[in-house]
Amino acid sequence: MTFSMLAFMTLAPALRAQSMEPPPNAMIPASQKPEILKEIGIDQRLDAPLPLDIPLRDETGRAVRLGDYFGKRPVVLALVYYNCPMLCTQVLNGLVAALNVMSLDAGRDFDVVAVSFDARETPAMAAAKKDAYLTRYKRPNAAEGWHFLTGDAGSIERLTKAAGFRFKYDETRDQFAHASAIMVATPAGRLARYFYGIEYAPRDLRLGLVEASAGQIGTPVDQVLLYCFHYDPSNGKYGAVVINMIRLAGAATLLILGGLLLLLSRRRARIVRAATGEAR
Repeated sequence: MTFSMLAFMTLAPALRAQSMEPPPNAMIPASQKPEILKEIGIDQRLDAPLPLDIPLRDETGRAVRLGDYFGKRPVVLALVYYNCPMLCTQVLNGLVAALNVMSLDAGRDFDVVAVSFDARETPAMAAAKKDAYLTRYKRPNAAEGWHFLTGDAGSIERLTKAAGFRFKYDETRDQFAHASAIMVATPAGRLARYFYGIEYAPRDLRLGLVEASAGQIGTPVDQVLLYCFHYDPSNGKYGAVVINMIRLAGAATLLILGGLLLLLSRRRARIVRAATGEAR
């Protein structure tokens, strides 16, 4: 009996019992998706043009157009809302963490443009968010390279539709259900790359910016969506962020266990072969 078979037999009863155990009342079964999440997602609209003519306001309240931030450099586009209680902050945290270890500089090699998809948000909220991230991204020309914008419902609809960003407002929670990603666009305003989740590999992001600066369009990538959908204490159900995190953690655990079992099995096989060779 091999080590891997023994380990599987040891773990199998516990795994089987866990899989057969009914979900707690506070959990949404993995096979179910809340109705609101069926309408949201992020579709990869590679090579699609962004609506550069839409009117917006910058963090000072000045009237601008999206196209004001294009033409010279590639752009990292983040569709967020500044009062988001969950994922939007993590998206921006993941972005600044990746940019801090890259050799490229915002304001010189590329621009970061964050646009709120909540039409109720104000330039003052955008300014507060910009200040928070400039303290974490200490590079020359940082203020000229980071832009936090707001707009009316019409501009937001055109931009999110062009980017394939589908979200929905939940009136009962006064929050938006949405997925998380950042996009890279060419200087001409065409979508070149999508990076899903809340952590972005600096090497991949840098490559995406270099390619976009030359007008190159990337290829579709696998989607691993994290949803922003908050816990609701009134009905005792966890939000989709928690559910997706649990699923990802479970998948990672299985991969780690599988890799460990494979490694130990191969190590044991080498020991057996070595012992057999010595015996001869």
